[in-house]
Amino acid sequence: MPAALHDIAHHVLPNLTADNYKITSAASWTYNCIAWALGLGDIWWWPTPSRYWPPDVPREETLDAFLAACATCGFSPCTSSALESGLAKIALYALGAVPTHAARQLPNGWWTSKLGPNVDIEHADLEAVADGAYGNPVALLCKARTD
Repeated sequence: MPAALHDIAHHVLPNLTADNYKITSAASWTYNCIAWALGLGDIWWWPTPSRYWPPDVPREETLDAFLAACATCGFSPCTSSALESGLAKIALYALGAVPTHAARQLPNGWWTSKLGPNVDIEHADLEAVADGAYGNPVALLCKARTD
């Protein structure tokens, strides 16, 4: 990672270290963390008028609305972030009651996150992007893995 980008990432995500993440894409405004967690790389999901949000899901920044949005892609609540054969998992993060971020578990047990309009990263665990700008994981969701 270029030094300037590393400094910015570490400032807003203080748990990132050289050992617990790697960059996996270039920056892009095409998609965001919610879409990326759901497996989509061509749309920006957010409950604002100028972005995509599933029909019939309230356009509000609440955990209930984000859970409902994820449910439109087949995700339902689960209790463990541990890697489980046959399950795709995502985690929703929040600052207080306001959703801020989502991450998707990879088949190797690491997680992948899209950092806003910036890069995608793979990170060792959910804590790597916690305790900073995204807050903390507040919900775990899963569905049958299709890949």
